[in-house]
Amino acid sequence: MLQTKNCFLNLPAGTVDYIRFGSGQKTLIMIPGVGDGLKTVKGMALPFAFLYRSLAKNFTVYVFSRRRILSPGMTTRDMMEDLNSSMDALGLPSASLVGVSQGGMIAQWLAIEHPEKVEKLVLTVTLSRPNTTLQNVITRWLEMSDRSDYKGIMLDTAERSYSEKRLKQARIEYRLLGSIGKPRSFERFQIQAASCTTHDTYDLLDQILCPTLVIGGKEDKIVTGQASVEMAERIPNCELYMYDGLGHGLYEEAPDFLKRVSDFCK
Repeated sequence: MLQTKNCFLNLPAGTVDYIRFGSGQKTLIMIPGVGDGLKTVKGMALPFAFLYRSLAKNFTVYVFSRRRILSPGMTTRDMMEDLNSSMDALGLPSASLVGVSQGGMIAQWLAIEHPEKVEKLVLTVTLSRPNTTLQNVITRWLEMSDRSDYKGIMLDTAERSYSEKRLKQARIEYRLLGSIGKPRSFERFQIQAASCTTHDTYDLLDQILCPTLVIGGKEDKIVTGQASVEMAERIPNCELYMYDGLGHGLYEEAPDFLKRVSDFCK
């Protein structure tokens, strides 16, 4: 049922890594967050498929990274056009989109600029315009990346993402990951992180006409929970679900997250 595949596309703009799994008739595209700047999904089909196996029966799932080499100054809108080109190259006329954090920023642009491509939209722990919390977090991560402090980035991400219940185990996991997965260069991460601070679709959200589900965490210490609320208020055909006691890592912590996404996108 999982039918996992590790793949890549050679687009005119550059090479894009993606993975595919599942056997469902409906197409679901997942767009990961800024952590993609540290490591693409290359070779990750089996772990992703196992983690999201509950989606594999009803959907054929694609997970797209940003292109391997990013141009300095790229915006979330530029990254969306790479996603649009990837869909065209694979002959995917439309799909339901699940965007997490920066992935949600990219998904917003696709729904605005290419509405025919988006059947349903799930925006998870993301925002439509920068706020002070996000600016401070990105500034800290960029400073750490300038020092090649990979472990620091990983631990800071854990501290800001998880509930106290999950945090003890997350500190151990992220400390280990910070010791073994350091990228050769932080340039790609820096370009992706910086693009979050210039993302702004706030005044265009009323152009998102597809059925939309916004999922946020009231304790989000990266984009804030209020960012989810203000998006839902401006998107016409939108549902909002806010998790109590959870933050930016709710898509890992909330036991009903995948069911909520699956039920909405069916």
